[in-house]
Amino acid sequence: MRLLLFNLATDEDDPVLGFASGWIRALAAHCDAVDVITMRAGRLVLPAHVRVRSVGKERGYSVARRVGEFYRLLFAALRGPRIDGCFSHMMPAFSVLGGPVLRAMRIPLVTWYAHPSLTRTLKLAHRLSDRMVASLPTAYPYRTDKLTVVGQGIDTGLFSPGGREADPPMLLSVGRLSPVKDHRTLIDAAARLHATGERFRLAILGGPVTPGDEVYARELRARAEARGIGALVDWVGPVAPVDTVGWYRRCAAHVNLTRTGSGDKSALEAMSCGRPSLVANEGFQETLGPHADRLVFPRADADALAGRLRAVLRLTPADRARIGQDLRARVAEHHALDRLARRLLEVLAEEAARKRPGPRP
Repeated sequence: MRLLLFNLATDEDDPVLGFASGWIRALAAHCDAVDVITMRAGRLVLPAHVRVRSVGKERGYSVARRVGEFYRLLFAALRGPRIDGCFSHMMPAFSVLGGPVLRAMRIPLVTWYAHPSLTRTLKLAHRLSDRMVASLPTAYPYRTDKLTVVGQGIDTGLFSPGGREADPPMLLSVGRLSPVKDHRTLIDAAARLHATGERFRLAILGGPVTPGDEVYARELRARAEARGIGALVDWVGPVAPVDTVGWYRRCAAHVNLTRTGSGDKSALEAMSCGRPSLVANEGFQETLGPHADRLVFPRADADALAGRLRAVLRLTPADRARIGQDLRARVAEHHALDRLARRLLEVLAEEAARKRPGPRP
């Protein structure tokens, strides 16, 4: 298969989107050639048969110039050998721009979207795409007539168990510092734990992205100080995906507070490393299986989260490891990266078969 891929950021070192390079490598393992058109590019570690072209956001190009670059790169890719399918990853805007061209050339377009925000751009991308894919059924906020759930695409080889828990036990949260991540509830829950004498430290990986996030980050630090746990919180900052593995392996439990309607991969990365992951997102119920009652908590409920964390901290390390081992197996079953790559290519092949002209009478 020759694959055209639209991508938001193609940069091995991006602390939020660096995982996309792993997705490209996994897809490339099953393809003869992959042409990537990306919004921005950075350091690349990709096979020789993958070609990456950026529309220039990292070079400061204006929106109008980036649109022009997109079409220049798209038509250059289409002038080469026949493209069998296009996968648009986190780029509904590129699906909207390229959809009519691809449809005219009978090239199937499959668009990934896993976010609670329903925008006009997404609605247009839905209309122009042959299929929409998402990590979880609850992660797609629009009509389900074109939706196929394919899992989150966790690199279970990279995110794997190893090492021992830190002492004192470490609670970990991984993700950018943004109000949608609800770190406030985590700070309040940690303060409740501390007040009852629980022994732990809290590590928060991630940094602010927008000016609003900068304000939020300052508020979080002030909140931790005001709640009397400033000395217990390690504000680690942004960490490249490959470097988060060691943090997952050392934690006693990971906490993800994103609401239902998203597919936050950090929760699954922690599970893949063999660690319990407490979540506010009910979309993870199937993956958690028999552990859901222990690990799912009501969003923005600091008392409930403190209670769940206390119960997990009072388990022995061996009991936590047994839970983590089971969770890893469930992530491998539902969300492994190679499974995702093969499923995406199957979906593209199915849509390509539908577009082929039928036999003449």
